[in-house]
Amino acid sequence: MIVAGLGLRSLCDAQALIALVLAAQERCGRRAELVAVPAFRYREAGVQDAARQLGLHLRAVTPDELLAVQPRCVTHSARAQAALGVASVAEGCALAAAGPHARLIVPRLTGSGATCAMAQGEDA
Repeated sequence: MIVAGLGLRSLCDAQALIALVLAAQERCGRRAELVAVPAFRYREAGVQDAARQLGLHLRAVTPDELLAVQPRCVTHSARAQAALGVASVAEGCALAAAGPHARLIVPRLTGSGATCAMAQGEDA
């Protein structure tokens, strides 16, 4: 499974999220099968709209799941660490949702109010 993980500020626009996912897909030459976001952002309108427009299922990543994969993340944000207690939200969401043996195929990309990373599960 290929997962696009997103980190985003509150009220992030769907078009910004879509642009990041498309850029990540282009970078690795693969299409995401799922979008993963932190559980506290799951219900945001921009997130829901972006997933719908992309034609992808959306998965909420719990704080415990996000924390568990941090050692496998390659980029670190001091801002995310201070605010959420994790250093990489997008990479963490992608890795957590792609499974225990997932690997990053696109490290964190930054955009307007959001970040995106992509991970590949062992079944992909």
